Amino acid sequence: MPVESVFPRLEALLPHVHKPIQYVGGELNSVVKEWDGAEVRWALMYPDAYEVGVPNQGIQILYEVLNEREGVLAERAYAVWPDLEKLMREHGVPHFTVDAHRPLAAFDVFGISFASEMGYTNMLTALDLAGIPLRAADRGEDHPIVLAGGHSVFNPEPIADFLDAVVLGDGEEIALAVTEIIREFKREGAPGGRDALLARLAATGGVYVPRFYDVTYLPDGRIERYTPNRGGVPWRVHKHTVMDLDEWPYPKNPIVPLAESVHERFSVEIFRGCTRGCRFCQAGMITRPVRERSERVIASMVDQGVRSSGFQEVGLLSLSSADHSRIGDITRNLADRYEGTNTGLSLPSTRVDAFNIDLANELTRNGRRSGLTFAPEGGSERMRRVINKMVTEADLIRTVTAAYAAGWRQVKLYFMCGLPTEEDADVLAIADLAREVVRAGREVTGRRDIRCTVSIGGFVPKPQTPFQWAGQTPHEAVDARLRKLKAVLRSDKSYGKSVGLRYHEGRPSIIEGLLSRGDRRLAGVVEQVWLDGGRFEGWSEHFSYDRWAVAADKALAGEPVDLDWYTVRERAADEVLPWDHLDAGLDREWLWQDWQDALHGAESVEVDDCRWSPCYDCGVCPSMGTEIQIHPGAEAKLLPLTVIR
Repeated sequence: MPVESVFPRLEALLPHVHKPIQYVGGELNSVVKEWDGAEVRWALMYPDAYEVGVPNQGIQILYEVLNEREGVLAERAYAVWPDLEKLMREHGVPHFTVDAHRPLAAFDVFGISFASEMGYTNMLTALDLAGIPLRAADRGEDHPIVLAGGHSVFNPEPIADFLDAVVLGDGEEIALAVTEIIREFKREGAPGGRDALLARLAATGGVYVPRFYDVTYLPDGRIERYTPNRGGVPWRVHKHTVMDLDEWPYPKNPIVPLAESVHERFSVEIFRGCTRGCRFCQAGMITRPVRERSERVIASMVDQGVRSSGFQEVGLLSLSSADHSRIGDITRNLADRYEGTNTGLSLPSTRVDAFNIDLANELTRNGRRSGLTFAPEGGSERMRRVINKMVTEADLIRTVTAAYAAGWRQVKLYFMCGLPTEEDADVLAIADLAREVVRAGREVTGRRDIRCTVSIGGFVPKPQTPFQWAGQTPHEAVDARLRKLKAVLRSDKSYGKSVGLRYHEGRPSIIEGLLSRGDRRLAGVVEQVWLDGGRFEGWSEHFSYDRWAVAADKALAGEPVDLDWYTVRERAADEVLPWDHLDAGLDREWLWQDWQDALHGAESVEVDDCRWSPCYDCGVCPSMGTEIQIHPGAEAKLLPLTVIR
């Protein structure tokens, strides 16, 4: 039967909310398919505001991949702001998709992509507004399968009670595989009901169904073991890796938002994965190995995307875009193609030691020249050795000198505070580095209008990284170090006004750390925060540390664990971690040894990029049956730095 649109009821509410345009839909390149013509129907949600979610690559890719399939329908949903949530509850309007405004509860699959743990409470709002029971155990035959993906669900345990299923890694192939399982199940008449469908998904070895695993705890609160509680369920669930990105040239027709979004550009992912080995970086670890798109396919994707969208900026995306082995040729040819037009190019992610003035000039050939951003991450060279970010002060100064000499006037430097083994001196070294950057810029240009902006985020230990065992630095210590850094910068009359400082206080990082390494006992904490009004916890104006602390005390009362136990406590080598039954391909012993190497500080041995060195035995390629894919004939020294005097 056709599913009725809720828009007639929603439309009457929109004049009374902030930015009503974000709920209207009808964007260029959006898709609305006939309900009755589809056998399998997906609702894809990014659990944040429209302006944040609509540019998300993961959602856009799956949206196209699914809608291209015969008999499959996919629509998008985003979190609604509290003003509309209140009105929807008052008027009985369920949560909806923005494409055809169909209620989420009508779909076969409600898929949620988590880029951050701070979106968990928004998921609960969506479920509740949709009339879907919060807990998976309470759902019936007519409710959609609630399936989660994204980087944050490499440890889904804090929200496992709310999820029917989880997929790890790349989504293109597994989304279609799940679709075909559901299609076949429905054609057969749904034998055995919801539980049987979940069993079919779990039996593939690539879909994690939390209800099919029991977890037991030791008296001191640590996990004893995870155990499958039924036959046909694997002991470990494996991530998915798309090995030939050229076969998946998505998005082809990007959504052009009606309302302003955080990224007003067409983005092309030029490669996936990173083997630089930064010990703090979950994204680099869980997306291994490196898989490059060919120059030919990148050019074709840019041409198609620009023509179909009208975007005037093209972002060449990856974890470190200048590391593509053909980046020089890619940018040169694209700059030639779009010279004299309004189309500009950008590399949103660039390493200090991969920056090249020739590359930067190609990116700005049409006259656009914004600031440059580099991420040394650690303030001192000792700290950068700890995190395996092998960028020296000389590298940085050489790079910014070249940039300033080539006409740039502003450089942004990104650092983290609260890293393992960090001391006050490591953070205060950021001031010395910033001053040296400004001094070098003044010297090479002879100008006084040189600017350097320092941006600092709090470090959060993440699963599937060498730092997954680390104790998180208490927020009081992080805030104290940042205050000292601010005082040092402001006290400098010669350079203080030329150095901008932006930082986030330590409390949000503690809560992110709680959720990133927590276990199933945290479901009660997440739900309590939501009941107490927690929404959009990733937004500073909505975040409340006290709300989380109170909820943790309440939900964990009687347990041998608390907020500090999950965050500032260092884990031992033999401790069972909440994600040990979820396989990202990384060898646990290799991760532990890299963690031990990090603790040696200045004596730490550099872990080189395995694209250009012997294998470091991280385990991904042999365990996943994958291999590094780079352009034939590429050399290690991709973009030597060029200093213009």
